[in-house]
Amino acid sequence: MFDPKAILTEIEAVIQEHDDSAGDCKGRGYPTSHYHHSHITISVALLAKPHRDEAYSNALLSKLETRIKALIPVPCAFSLGLEFLTPFYVTSLHKP
Repeated sequence: MFDPKAILTEIEAVIQEHDDSAGDCKGRGYPTSHYHHSHITISVALLAKPHRDEAYSNALLSKLETRIKALIPVPCAFSLGLEFLTPFYVTSLHKP
């Protein structure tokens, strides 16, 4: 149907092209064989920063939608959401 890894790679590329303060993106896919209609749901969560305002969000959503849909060769329902994480969120590398 489509390549989830390619979509995750494209999402990271779009975010990094759109925002030079963005770091590596942590992506995961959860395919299922049980569904009523073919559908892809994508949720993108970003750290809240002062420059990530309404104009930033709308432009990023538009770029993401265009680039992701270009990687989906079959008709399906498509949902894409953008959300901002609370300031009380930690992201780091763990190296025991």
